[in-house]
Amino acid sequence: MRAYLLTRYGNADAMELREVPEPSPGAGEVLIRVHAAGLNPIDYKVRAGQLRLLSRLDLPMVAGSELAGVVEGLGTGSTRFAVGDRVYARVDKMKLGAFAQYAVVDENLVAKMPESLDFAEAAGLPLAGLTALQGLRDELAVSPGDRVFISGGAGGVGTLAIQLAAWMGAKVATTASPRGEKLVRSLGAETVIDYRTQKFKDVLSDYDAAFDLTGGPDLADSFTILKPGAKTVSVAGIPTPVTAKEYNAGPLATTLLRIANAKTLWQARRKGVSYRHMFMRPSGEDLELLASLVDSGKLKAVMDRTFPFDQIADAFAYLEQGRAKGKVVVQL
Repeated sequence: MRAYLLTRYGNADAMELREVPEPSPGAGEVLIRVHAAGLNPIDYKVRAGQLRLLSRLDLPMVAGSELAGVVEGLGTGSTRFAVGDRVYARVDKMKLGAFAQYAVVDENLVAKMPESLDFAEAAGLPLAGLTALQGLRDELAVSPGDRVFISGGAGGVGTLAIQLAAWMGAKVATTASPRGEKLVRSLGAETVIDYRTQKFKDVLSDYDAAFDLTGGPDLADSFTILKPGAKTVSVAGIPTPVTAKEYNAGPLATTLLRIANAKTLWQARRKGVSYRHMFMRPSGEDLELLASLVDSGKLKAVMDRTFPFDQIADAFAYLEQGRAKGKVVVQL
């Protein structure tokens, strides 16, 4: 089969299109014929080796984090799906494998894809959708009536986070360019700050929660708009020592991340708020919830561009510009 193999840490050249053996499903796994795969910032961060402090991959390996396709085989003891099912998944973080014609995935990380979506739309949903859902529900515990700030609302995670926060009953503020304002308002954002002309910290105050999707100065600025005792969760900041422990990264990584986060954690404490970095958790159960929300009209998959599989380098070049409004996907 054809697959993009991550041969080393580095730039786009580190990912090579090669012929590799088709995988076979092990116990509790399903074999999926991949029809589309989503691209995410985590993919190029992994490729560049930015997460080596937390986890080192066994290279070479097939790259790619999320996919949609059709079940073509079942491993021993796999009972949740049947051959022919249309499914989607955020694959195992340590195995990856989505950028290929076939992938094997633990059945507990897989769900039937939304019936109302095509493969390209479904492939862009798992990682961003799980990040948005788990960030808002599990980390920030958003409740009806909460005022929630989401930075970078027009991006892949942001477009879903706005909708999910609104579904949870929150009042949403976000940042966007003039080009993205109409989109984020249509998704449920009530307050939109043009980040090109205004600083959100000068406009917003007394928020119950902040979901940082952009990092940089926005992370520290989010602390200033929160109520005392409120919380910021970030997917764009430096992983914290808590994250290192979750990955069993060892005492050296924990110490280095504690040093790297010292200023950020001090800034949060000074403002009387809390801060946590998060990585999403692959979950077939949560993907089932997202699929039901999509099919009931409560959640819309927002696409930016679709590229042919052979043009994945162009797709990543486009994604890394940081201007995508929604998801970028490759089709096989």
